Amino acid sequence: MSITVEDKTALIQEFARGAGDTGSPEVQVAVLTKRITNLTEHFKTHKKDNHSRRGLLKLVATRRKLLDYVKSKDEGRYRDLIGKLGIRR
Repeated sequence: MSITVEDKTALIQEFARGAGDTGSPEVQVAVLTKRITNLTEHFKTHKKDNHSRRGLLKLVATRRKLLDYVKSKDEGRYRDLIGKLGIRR
């Protein structure tokens, strides 16, 4: 259900705004999106796993807040980010 170290480093390299950037909203949203997709795949086989479903809802809410922050700061960055990630918002 969690993402591997290799996947996370690849996401950080792809979405980082500069060298050594691991905390920008773009990186955080990309990592959260990967975790959300992994959990949704998990729920296709484990439909009654309500404890993990609560965690999924928390991840989605956190991602939404970060996306709202990016949108309020720079609309262009927001559009690029949701375009790269394929998020329908």
